[in-house]
Amino acid sequence: MNILVTGGIGYIGSHTVVELINRGHNPIIIDNLVNSDIEVVNRIEKITGKRPIFEKVEMCNFNELQGLFRKYPNIDAVIHFAALLLVEESVEEPLIYYHNNLTATVNLLQCMAEFEVNNIVFSSSCTVYGEPDTLPVDEFATVKPAMSPYGNTKKICEDILVDTCKVTDIRCIALRYFNPIGAHETALIGEFQDGPPHHLVPYITETAFGKREKLRVFGSDYNTPDGTCLRDYIHVVDVAIAHIAAIERLKEKKSEKSFEVFNLGVGIGISVLDMIKAFEKATGIAIKYELVPRRPGDVEAVYADTRLANSALNWKAERSLEEMMRSAWEWEKAIGK
Repeated sequence: MNILVTGGIGYIGSHTVVELINRGHNPIIIDNLVNSDIEVVNRIEKITGKRPIFEKVEMCNFNELQGLFRKYPNIDAVIHFAALLLVEESVEEPLIYYHNNLTATVNLLQCMAEFEVNNIVFSSSCTVYGEPDTLPVDEFATVKPAMSPYGNTKKICEDILVDTCKVTDIRCIALRYFNPIGAHETALIGEFQDGPPHHLVPYITETAFGKREKLRVFGSDYNTPDGTCLRDYIHVVDVAIAHIAAIERLKEKKSEKSFEVFNLGVGIGISVLDMIKAFEKATGIAIKYELVPRRPGDVEAVYADTRLANSALNWKAERSLEEMMRSAWEWEKAIGK
């Protein structure tokens, strides 16, 4: 299949492009390069032996995006990753996030309808669940008010997709990721960080590398086994593979509804302290850390019920926490400066 991958040289996008190529598909990457590096295209080619098509496109410019669809008239499906994604930044600059994430999605759907591209996989997030009422959280759980403008854009984009699928031939699968971590086994692609890390694992690896004196653990008085927050961590390659399963489900017309949603996680809640221990076990490197007060907005515990994705997509996360941590460390060493 010819698959348009928006934001295809970002963290999850680049790993998905690799898996698409490995399975014989033809990805067409578009990216505006605001939060990504064109060098990733070279790295994908080095991993796969095939250079993917890349076009620099600003999706908020409708004419530019429409021109892309005219240039590539045989697109079979879309995987939509492109979005601004920093929670704290979204709180400080909400209008930028609403304009970018919503406008890009609306423009994309208008182009898909015009050019009769009817299959889309949407990159969603477990942030739509907020602080869940029950654990593990399944796809039928109540979608809570978002805790950030970023999270709200994911929820609103899902609503836009639901409404669009009702009145067009477009069919969508939204994949709600929990916490993708790790990197490709070659250490050629991973999660680039510009400035301070935005997630736990890069903080751990940067502390191990010596970029940071110590790791701060926010909150040690939660109602969890060791007092620290629980999250569901999943290897980024397992997330990438799920996108291929979703695309093939759409192409083979196996969807039961025009809009479906699936959780992507391992299904186990891992605490911050257990993550530190897992890294130390995987690498033999001790991590210096300190316990500090809770951070506003942090959810106490959230982890996935993945049974629906396991059965409907015939997919399951395969890589261990130790593999996740080891690959993240290899990536840190590869990019460390």
